[in-house]
Amino acid sequence: MLVSLLGLVALVVIIVNVILSLGLVHIPSIPDQWTIPLGFILFVFFILLFGPGGHILRHYTGTLDDLLNAADRVGKGDYSARVQEEGPRQVRTMARAFNDMASRLHVLDEQRRSLLADVTHELRSPLTVMQGNLEGMLDGIYPASEVNLRMLLEETSIISRLIEDLRTLALAESGALQLNKEPTDLALLVRETTDSFQMQAKTAGVTLRVQAAANLPWLDLDPGRIRQVLNNLLANALRYTPSGGEVSILYRQKEGQAMIEVRDTGAGIPPEELPHVFERFYKSTDSGGMGLGLAIAKKLVEAHGGNITAESTPEAGTTMRVTLLAKKIL
Repeated sequence: MLVSLLGLVALVVIIVNVILSLGLVHIPSIPDQWTIPLGFILFVFFILLFGPGGHILRHYTGTLDDLLNAADRVGKGDYSARVQEEGPRQVRTMARAFNDMASRLHVLDEQRRSLLADVTHELRSPLTVMQGNLEGMLDGIYPASEVNLRMLLEETSIISRLIEDLRTLALAESGALQLNKEPTDLALLVRETTDSFQMQAKTAGVTLRVQAAANLPWLDLDPGRIRQVLNNLLANALRYTPSGGEVSILYRQKEGQAMIEVRDTGAGIPPEELPHVFERFYKSTDSGGMGLGLAIAKKLVEAHGGNITAESTPEAGTTMRVTLLAKKIL
């Protein structure tokens, strides 16, 4: 085999030399001493194109063509485009990466469409109520009483909260979210936030308990953002806890960490849904919200250098756990 290859190299070199010596091809810029290297290069090219390496070369080229065509389809909005994951390892890896990217783009596109539909619905409902009542007041059907005006004010609050949630999520995901940190008594913040939900819990027939020692060191954090996290966790817990149930919030510091746990005795989260609860726009079928609360809570906690996890047992309740670095200030 080696002898045959050497013979083929010699033959190619001789042919190139004869062509140059006869002047059949005039290449004045190529010196005589380059004849052998040039022949060897032509030989390698011949092997790559028509020999055993040609199959690999053509396979690479075909895969690249498939990738270019699929990328063009994705660029035009067709996120179903996929390429075959076959061939050498590098080719399979490249094809797999492209398919994963296309799959993620498809999911994001579906979420975007769902978001537009949800935002439209969430905005339409309060706007319809406000428009109907204001027209009724102008026509003299409804009196411009304090009760009616307060109802309209509540509807504007719903719209305001939705817009603020979308804004917060956009800032967090773009890395532009700014924290206004200051020395904070987190135990007091937990108690105050829990107290603000006592009336809602009483109306729903749910017992709301809080356990937070009063002598814990203060921490350096953004109290407004952490209150927003607690509001989202408590609102979720109360929403899914039936009458007669209990929601408890526990705050403690241990081994350099500050931990907040919000536990409920609700129906729990199905195992197949648990890994997705912190994803933006993800919500269960019986959810009445936009699927933004827990996603925002996760972003705000991570902005503080902490993490948030969820544990749940069907029919036994859910525990949301926030962990922050307990960098003591006072």
